[in-house]
Amino acid sequence: MNYVILDLEFNGTYSKKRHKFFNEIIEFGAVKLDEKLNIIGTFSELVAPQISKKLNSHVSALTHITYEELSESHNTFTHVMSQFKKFAGESMLLTWGLSDILVLMENCKYYFGKESHDFLPYYCNLQTYCQDALDYHDRAKMLGLSTCAELLKISFEEESLHRALSDAKLSYLCFEKLYDYYLLSKSMEKIDTEFYKKITFKNYAICDMKDPEIDSREMFFVCDQCGRKARRKTKWKMKNKSFRARFRCFWCRREFEGRITFKRTYSGVNIDKRIVEIPDETKPVKSKPTDEFLQ
Repeated sequence: MNYVILDLEFNGTYSKKRHKFFNEIIEFGAVKLDEKLNIIGTFSELVAPQISKKLNSHVSALTHITYEELSESHNTFTHVMSQFKKFAGESMLLTWGLSDILVLMENCKYYFGKESHDFLPYYCNLQTYCQDALDYHDRAKMLGLSTCAELLKISFEEESLHRALSDAKLSYLCFEKLYDYYLLSKSMEKIDTEFYKKITFKNYAICDMKDPEIDSREMFFVCDQCGRKARRKTKWKMKNKSFRARFRCFWCRREFEGRITFKRTYSGVNIDKRIVEIPDETKPVKSKPTDEFLQ
């Protein structure tokens, strides 16, 4: 099987046709690999904007692409998409994160009336693949492309980033360093109707205690110091999309606030529990010396 690593640059604009903001693709960049990960082709094309008459200042500063360059390319999205389809063939598609494939779907729906990419059989999210390969799991921050390259000691020039082909090539170098056929076979997904439903599903927090997807058996907390079950002292209340209540551990003689978040994802309900310490209100508060005392 061949692989195609795709990177896109896009311009955020307002679509009067859709009455909403839209990410209009302005550049395609891709690297095609054979089954031994040898580069057998590259693809790089600018796309003249058809929705917006100007570039977002942030996009211009980041990519150093000008509106004049795009206009002079005389490339419509439909033309470049047709060329990319021929280039990719029936290869597995890889992108760094889901944003590029979602933007590609968004543009396909706008211009062709459908989101699907019928010519692509399989997909792999290269960002999550590299995270798994590096055992990098930071809940607060996803693994960035440049960070991944630095961890793998891959040299690159900062100035070359945020151009589609350069980013696609850097993604390839990370993929090559971390290639593992077994891990890849676990990470690849068949592109079908279910796949599109999955990646377009918008996660949301469940905020109604009566929602049938909330498992009442999960409404408890174990003391994180002694490991024993704590007793709930107050009724549950909802704040900032989490259920909160006060708990007391009689063995440790301490109280804490338990916070539970139920997040509905495509594959099910994820439950997150956090313990937050409650300040000891019995301790006297030290007051600052007044100006009179200092004198």
